[in-house]
Amino acid sequence: MPQSIAQQAVKIFKEAVVQYHVKDDIDQPFYNPHEEGTLSFLLYRKNWIDTLQWHYEDLIRDPNIDPVSGMALKRKIDASNQDRTDMVEYIDSYFLTSYQDVEVSPQATINSESPAWALDRLSILALKIYHMAEEANRSSASQAHRTQCQQKLAVLLTQQEDLCTAIDQLIEDIAKGNKYMKVYKQMKMYNDDSLNPVLYSGNPQN
Repeated sequence: MPQSIAQQAVKIFKEAVVQYHVKDDIDQPFYNPHEEGTLSFLLYRKNWIDTLQWHYEDLIRDPNIDPVSGMALKRKIDASNQDRTDMVEYIDSYFLTSYQDVEVSPQATINSESPAWALDRLSILALKIYHMAEEANRSSASQAHRTQCQQKLAVLLTQQEDLCTAIDQLIEDIAKGNKYMKVYKQMKMYNDDSLNPVLYSGNPQN
C-alpha cells in the first residue's frame, strides 16, 4: 500500500533532521537528495530551513552571547523566517497546480489553513520529536527528567499521528472537490523596506 502524502512528509522530515545532525553545524552546506521539482524536494528543503532555524533559536538564547554575534544571528533568523514562508507558498503552489483541474462541488468549503501550512506544523513536530527523544535518552539527565520527556514524547507522537490523518483528509477532500484552496500571501511587513517604518523613514522615496 503506497504511503500517503503526510506519511511521505514524516519520512522526509525525519531524513532531513537526521542528516542535519550528522554535522550539527548551522554553517554546513545544504544538499537536497530529492529530484528538483518534486514534492519530496520541496518538503526536504522546508524541513532543512526549519531545522536551521531551530538551532538559530537555541543559540540566540545563550545568556552570554556576544551582542554583535547576537545581532548577526537575529539577521539570520529574520532571513530564515522569510525563507520558511516562501517555501510554504511554493508547496501550496504545488498543490494548487496538482488539483487545478478538479471540479469543485458547489457545496465545497474552505479550510482554515492550506495543506502547506499544515505540513509546516508537521515539519516542526518532527523537530520536537527528534529533540524530545534526545532528552528522554540523555544519560546526563536525571531519571525524573528522562521520564517526563518520555511522556511528552508520547504526546508528540500522538499529535503527529492525528495531524497526519487531518492532512491526508484535507488533501483527499481537495482532490474530490469537497474542499477548495485559497492561498493568501503572507505579506510580512518587517522585512519590507517600503512597509516597515524603521526601514523606510530614512528613504523618502518609499
